[in-house]
Amino acid sequence: MKKYNLAFRFRIYPNEVQTNLILQTFGCVRFVYNKILVKADEIYKLEGKNKIITPASLKSEFPFLKEVDSLALANAQMNVKTARKSYSTNSVNNSIRIESTFLKLPKLGLVKAKFHRNIPQNYVIKSATISQEPNGAFYVSILTEFQKVIVPVPSDNNIVGLDFSMKELFVSSVLTASFFWFFLTLVGKNPLHSAEKPTIYYTTNRRLLLLF
Repeated sequence: MKKYNLAFRFRIYPNEVQTNLILQTFGCVRFVYNKILVKADEIYKLEGKNKIITPASLKSEFPFLKEVDSLALANAQMNVKTARKSYSTNSVNNSIRIESTFLKLPKLGLVKAKFHRNIPQNYVIKSATISQEPNGAFYVSILTEFQKVIVPVPSDNNIVGLDFSMKELFVSSVLTASFFWFFLTLVGKNPLHSAEKPTIYYTTNRRLLLLF
């Protein structure tokens, strides 16, 4: 039995206090990352070593960092590209859990969420990433871990691959189906035979036939 990970993304509706704390966490994550980067550059210039300080070492100098989720700050250095738009926090001792229509998150408490799908009971919540869209909406991506035995599906290699084509009806691994002529083979006749020459239908189909 192997372990697998699966993420579930839900819309959350934090209240005013929770929204302010989320935005404050975004700012602190960005602040910590920038500070770590500056300190690492200074250490390298002085000692010639690649050393990264911990976010905890900054709390004495910047007490406001104690107000936000410490795990979010610890993950800041691992989320360089998304630090400005989101933050991640880990589940420790069931600190992230679902309670009815609410999601329990560290520091934030119970946040109202819209669970449009259920997370199976045997799935263990590992972490949560809170993000904000350009329109101001907040979302949470819950990373879960589960164990499952996946039995390989036997194959006799009798497989045909199909792909989309702009020019033809489709392209496969064994043939190419021209859209118009493939259609004619299905209906078993030429559509021009049923159209009078002066009609627009006749002219349109005649032009299509000339393309093939």
